Amino acid sequence: MRAESVGGVLGAIVAAAVLAAAFYYVPVGPMARPMQPAKVEVPPTQVQTVPVAPAVRGPVVREVPN
Repeated sequence: MRAESVGGVLGAIVAAAVLAAAFYYVPVGPMARPMQPAKVEVPPTQVQTVPVAPAVRGPVVREVPN
């Protein structure tokens, strides 16, 4: 056998190994991505707010002495 034919055989073996690895690591077709469930939007619930009494304030100083 000449060196060219040996190189061709080895090249074919390497190409087959690369192709097999590609099919093993990268799935092809519809099985490539798993189905994701559809997102259902839930409307926000309305929360009844209770009126809050205003905070108690301290005394108001109207005149400031000099």
